[in-house]
Amino acid sequence: MTSSTADASSNHHSLRAELEMLTTEAFRPELSQIDRLSTLEIAKIMNAEDATVPTAVATQLPRIAAAIDAVAERMSRGGRLIYAGAGTAGRLGVLDASECPPTFNTDPSEVVGLIAGGPSAMVTSVEGAEDSKELAEADLKELSLTPDDTVVGVSASGRTPYAVGAVEHARARGALTIGLSCNAHSALAAAAEHGIEIVVGPELLTGSTRLKAGTAQKLVLNMLSTITMIRLGKTYGNLMVDVRASNEKLRARSRRIVALATGASDEEIEQALAATDGEVKNAILTILGGVDGATAARLLEESDGHLRAALAASTG
Repeated sequence: MTSSTADASSNHHSLRAELEMLTTEAFRPELSQIDRLSTLEIAKIMNAEDATVPTAVATQLPRIAAAIDAVAERMSRGGRLIYAGAGTAGRLGVLDASECPPTFNTDPSEVVGLIAGGPSAMVTSVEGAEDSKELAEADLKELSLTPDDTVVGVSASGRTPYAVGAVEHARARGALTIGLSCNAHSALAAAAEHGIEIVVGPELLTGSTRLKAGTAQKLVLNMLSTITMIRLGKTYGNLMVDVRASNEKLRARSRRIVALATGASDEEIEQALAATDGEVKNAILTILGGVDGATAARLLEESDGHLRAALAASTG
C-alpha cells in the first residue's frame, strides 16, 4: 500500500467514525424493512416524521430571535445577509436569497446565497467542493465583507468544512456570524457568534439530510429573512408592501395589497399607483396619508422605508 493510499484510507476511517457520532447519520433498525411496506404506510411514516420538525425548531426560537435582531440591526446600516453552504444546505440558502428581491424589493446584492462549487452546484454535484474551507474563504473575499454584513453557515451535520470555513473567515473580518446545523455541539455552532442547532434526530433514510434536516433549515431560513424584512419595514402588518411587480400576477397582487391596506376603490388605487410609478408602499401612503407621490417618497425616505412611521409623519 502506497503512503497516499494509506493516508486516504486513514482519512476515510476517521470521517466514517466522525459521521457515526452524528445524530443525523444514525441508523434506525426499526425502519430496516420500510421497503416492504405499502406506499401509503411509508407516506404515513414520512408525514409523522416531518410533523416533529416544527417542535424541534421551537426549542431554538430564543436563539433564532436573537440572531434576527442582530441581522436586522446590521442590515439597517446597509449590511448584507449572506448564506453559505454545500449541497442541500447551500441550495436552500440560494433559494431563500433568490426569493427576497421579488418579495421584498431588495437588491440582489443585499441577500446573497453562496453554494460550494458555484452556481452549477445548484443542479449538479461538484465533487470535493464542500470539503474546502479555502473555497469558502475565496468566495467570501469576492464579496469584500464589512462588519455590517452577516454570514450564515448552513450545514445539517454542522461539520461541513465549506460552511465552517465561511463562518470562521467572516468572524475574523468582524462580520456577524450565524451557524445553523442539525446536530448538537457542532463545530459550526461553536465557530459562530449565534449557534442555532435544530436537532431533528435520525432520518427516515439513513443520512439523507435533505429530509427532516432540510425541512428544519428551510423553516429557520424563512424566519431569518422574513422577520428581518419585517423589522426593516418591508411589510405593513402582514402585507408585502415592498413587493416588486415584475409580472402580471405580481401586478394584480400589488393592487390587492393596496386595496387591503386602504379599502380604496379600484379607481383610487390606479390613480395612486400611477402617481407613484407602481410603488405599492408609496401608493398606500398617498391614500392613507392624503399626500402626493413626491411627498410620499420623501416621507418614506425620512422614515427609512417604514410605512407606519411615514404615515405618522404625514398625519402628525
